[in-house]
Amino acid sequence: MPAASRLTICLRVDKRAESDERHAVAMSILDTLRSLVAAPLPDDDNRKASISWDARGRAWAASILRRRFRRVGHALCEPGGLPQAGIHRVLVCRPNHRLGNSVLISPLIAEIEALYPGAEIDILGSYATDCLYAHRFSVRTVFVLPGKIARHLWLSIGVLRAMRRCRYDLAIDACNGSQSGRIVLALAQARYKLGFPDPKLNPASAWFALTWPDHLAHRSVFLLRQACGRASQPDYPPLNLDLTPDEKHAAAQVLARLCGGSREQCGATLAIFPNATGAKCYSEDWWQSFVDTFSLLCPQVRLIDLLAAHGRSQLGSRLTPYYSRNLHRMAAMTACMDGVISADCGVMHLAAASGTPTLGLFSVTDPAKYAPYGGANAALDTRGMDAVGVATAAAQWCSNMLSSRIL
Repeated sequence: MPAASRLTICLRVDKRAESDERHAVAMSILDTLRSLVAAPLPDDDNRKASISWDARGRAWAASILRRRFRRVGHALCEPGGLPQAGIHRVLVCRPNHRLGNSVLISPLIAEIEALYPGAEIDILGSYATDCLYAHRFSVRTVFVLPGKIARHLWLSIGVLRAMRRCRYDLAIDACNGSQSGRIVLALAQARYKLGFPDPKLNPASAWFALTWPDHLAHRSVFLLRQACGRASQPDYPPLNLDLTPDEKHAAAQVLARLCGGSREQCGATLAIFPNATGAKCYSEDWWQSFVDTFSLLCPQVRLIDLLAAHGRSQLGSRLTPYYSRNLHRMAAMTACMDGVISADCGVMHLAAASGTPTLGLFSVTDPAKYAPYGGANAALDTRGMDAVGVATAAAQWCSNMLSSRIL
């Protein structure tokens, strides 16, 4: 066979191998995306089988990308391994559709802005992430993954491909234990990659010798600070959505109309958000008892009912309601209040990030990990307490908070 023919055959084989490799990567992404969002679970008898199938699907997806996971796991920055200069393009990976998780990356965004003030930030997240951060000055692009990834595979792949076309100086996986976040980090093109270490992949990592903070919003900030070699600091950036004065002014006008007078004539106003998911949600009777006791102890405070997305009052329609599905408007409205009392949910974090003193009521999750923190923010563990006891404690918190404002 002539040498030229042999060379042509070799080139064809190489191109075919390269094409097969790209196809395999594309299919692995496709299979992984199918597994990221579980299908709705059926009732009763088929539930266990469905859960088992979903678990097998996720395990299978993880095995498909195991090599890529190992590669990015070994390439993660160690403490002190990130330069304090030369970082201009940053990607934050938080592909989660819960409102609270989107709000909880705001301290990390603020820390990036402080460490690299000239840097430009991209975020891969959800609709909530886009609504909260798209207008922030340091944020260039929010790549939005659809809420139901399995139903919008090609759209999801298009988002990931758009992200992959960008080249970053630093990519950060902002959540510990998130398979989807680690997938995005593995796919990102970045000189430095930062994420929480996996003890199975790198048990000798220096990260495991460090004492990590408990709060979920603090952990990614701690990760970035240690990677830059900065000394451990006890203070952390607050939850902050960087609302504009125009947004607050417009919300203040709406609040004045709700209260039937100017902001000064309204007196102290406090919003209650009673909605939450699953076992974190208190019953309507519980809230009725709470409002009765709180109103008796704090008669000078006007209460506002913040309605959930379903638009129905869970306080018996007895309080002045406010409703908006726009997260920025909801945050601007809470920013005009004197305080917010909320069940443990995303709106609790949203209210704290608006700058308003917020009291979170916790009945299931650990307040040390999720409490609104800083300033007059507080958390109340309600386990073992009835509605009257919780309302009494909330009234004391409100009185102390209002008194400190006067002083």
